[in-house]
Amino acid sequence: MKKIILLSAIIITFCVSAFAQTQSDAALRRITELDRTSRDANGKLPVLTASEHLLRADIYSTNRLFPQAREHWAIYFANFPDDAGMPKALFGTARSYMWERQYEKAVEWFDKLIKDYIMTKEGREGLAFKGASLVRLGKNVEAAKTYEQYTVMFPNGERIETSHLNIIDALREAKKYDEANLWVNKTRQKFAGKPTEVNAVHARLRMELHREKWSEAVSAADALLSLRAFAGSMVSMDEAKYLKAFALEKSNKKAEAIAVYSSIAPSLNSYYSGLAEEKLSRLSNGNIVKTASVSPALTKDFPVLYRAELIRSAKSRNIDPRFVLAIMKQESSFRANAKSPAAARGLLQLVFDTALKYNKKAGYPNLQPDDLYQPAVNIAIGSVYIEALKDEFGGLYEAIAASYNGGEDNALRWLERSKPKDAGIFSAEVGFAESKNYVFKVMNNYRIYRALYTEDLVRR
Repeated sequence: MKKIILLSAIIITFCVSAFAQTQSDAALRRITELDRTSRDANGKLPVLTASEHLLRADIYSTNRLFPQAREHWAIYFANFPDDAGMPKALFGTARSYMWERQYEKAVEWFDKLIKDYIMTKEGREGLAFKGASLVRLGKNVEAAKTYEQYTVMFPNGERIETSHLNIIDALREAKKYDEANLWVNKTRQKFAGKPTEVNAVHARLRMELHREKWSEAVSAADALLSLRAFAGSMVSMDEAKYLKAFALEKSNKKAEAIAVYSSIAPSLNSYYSGLAEEKLSRLSNGNIVKTASVSPALTKDFPVLYRAELIRSAKSRNIDPRFVLAIMKQESSFRANAKSPAAARGLLQLVFDTALKYNKKAGYPNLQPDDLYQPAVNIAIGSVYIEALKDEFGGLYEAIAASYNGGEDNALRWLERSKPKDAGIFSAEVGFAESKNYVFKVMNNYRIYRALYTEDLVRR
């Protein structure tokens, strides 16, 4: 009976999700047609009600059609200055520029929001996102001050913990290491015993590795391991051990490094376990072999679907099709009709504004949003996109995965502060919990796919 209830819940959830997707796509088609047919001779949209402009802007924005959304917000700003929806419209406009990586404009609009609506939820969010925009502009000192303003004004705000952590990283990127360490101490004191304290010590460890201060890095790793409260934090025990072993290795303490790498148990579910296996093999000249076995039964959970499309579109672009499968498994579980709340569509969950950068090179010049539900189209455009990321990140698949989930500019920033250059160091620097977990899952998928199949997607 319990299994029947659970299955029913799953079916209901899937149906609700599918219904929401259908409604969202239908709503987009409806307002696109309404806007197309209602423009005057000069191409301008008519003034509608405030709620209708906000609704249409929201639908466009949800589907990542930001210029169309801003057209409605602009009419709304001009005609409804006293409407209650103003904070949401200002925030939406600012965020749309962030999504487009137009950070100067984003800051300009966040400032408009903050000036008049700082005490609203959108105002608080705007202050935090202003800091994020400044970081992406390389204005790290200004960003730290903005985040500090948030900590002063909203000591119990929704982003109080991330604001403390962002101050540490912004000061570090500004090379103000002493100030960054002071904020590590402040953060530890304020959030003692909580995951944020663990994250603060992790930030110190990453900073010392970046500065190649190996003994300080080992001390920070030991402090991190002594906390033991990894649940809910951005770091695992395996990661802390790997980073400590890495610092020992760089200190020419080979035997100690081997001992710490060896303490990471073999596991297909641990990204750092896989890296430790490679390190041990190299440091011992192949004499130490600790591997997690890949059962042939895993082919059920790691199938090869759309082989012809993958070979044609991915391998021809010098991309390992097994990596594309690893992303596909994580993104859509191989459901061609999948659509996310962020309007990502299809097998590889491509958003339309990103797809428009690569559709012509993939051979689809007249792309429409719904075309991304077609497997051949999705894989072809996704392969061109992944090829561009591979070129941008020097072939580091971890960076490609991080960019795929967290954005190119963020992945570039994480790569910039990854020093020394090492896959495990890069993954430790990924600054969003969702993106970091995504990297781990994709790379674990890729590890299993490589064990099960050749690069031609033939079963070993």
